Amino acid sequence: MKLSDFDFDLPAHLIATRPARPRSSARLLRAEGGRIEDRHVGDLPDILRPGDLLVLNDTKVIPARLTGSRTRQSAQGEVTARIEITLLEPAAEGWQALAKPLRKLRAGEVIRFGDALSAEVAEIGEGGLRLVFDAVGEAFDAALNQVGAMPLPPYIAALRAPDDQDRLDYQTVWAARQGAVAAPTASLHFDAPLLAALQARGVEFVHVTLHVGAGTFLPVKVEDVTTHRMHAEWGEVDDAAAAAITRAKSEGRRVIPVGTTALRLIESAVTGPGRVAPFRGTTDIFIYPGHHFRVTDGLMTNFHLPKSTLMMLVSALMGPEKIKEIYGHAVRDGYRFFSYGDGSLLIP
Repeated sequence: MKLSDFDFDLPAHLIATRPARPRSSARLLRAEGGRIEDRHVGDLPDILRPGDLLVLNDTKVIPARLTGSRTRQSAQGEVTARIEITLLEPAAEGWQALAKPLRKLRAGEVIRFGDALSAEVAEIGEGGLRLVFDAVGEAFDAALNQVGAMPLPPYIAALRAPDDQDRLDYQTVWAARQGAVAAPTASLHFDAPLLAALQARGVEFVHVTLHVGAGTFLPVKVEDVTTHRMHAEWGEVDDAAAAAITRAKSEGRRVIPVGTTALRLIESAVTGPGRVAPFRGTTDIFIYPGHHFRVTDGLMTNFHLPKSTLMMLVSALMGPEKIKEIYGHAVRDGYRFFSYGDGSLLIP
């Protein structure tokens, strides 16, 4: 399997920089039973069946993008450099992070993010660093909310800066457990009226947690995709969620994750065909064509980057040739792509 097998041409104007409003007005490409149909997310109550189980990721995105400065003494006096930080994940002490420009930092230096927050550079490694902040717990959360910005994906951040609207737009309506530095974007299409309509239809919900990391945007650099190593992300499937998924499978009901993050997590928690056990820890599961799905019956997801691991995942679910047909249709018909773009419902 070559990396080029998962490439396609995407016109730049199809990259969405703002979401649809209201959320559920986004377009939805439905691929089911061999057919492709143009719908809207708000049509889901008419599309899904009573008893379908939607698996929702309840991770909460933190404002992980920080702009600060470090000051260094020189023969000419104080020299100040602007530093941009993106938090990646908690470390044993402090946070692992990316810095731009990294070359302007030394271990032991302090980066100040206004009056609310500062951090010492504890160590610098290949491609990143570890920061120890001057606040912890609730004090850290409050300071981060004050000075941080939402960590928009690179393909949006290259087109515009994050703003206060992103604090709402780049967060799901059911976000509960803080820890992600990227949103589970398929879930951004859901709003309260849609959830109520789905519940009235008899569609069931279960929540799991996968803290999405910045590694989700890392490019695949190997030509033989089977040799690619995934980044690890922390997740949890609790007792109730595991039981609900296993029960749905035993009763012949469909289990449909909303987003690739929820899909990767429940496939990581599988203990046998149709059986999921409680899971708590990290997963680096890599799903590409040839993968045998043991609990997933379908997927709601956005449209993904060319040559990405997520393109490989949807190709595994639907088949590479079908995905090429689906993406060709989406491009020709003007669907909006990536995190703030339109959605798809994929039922193999």
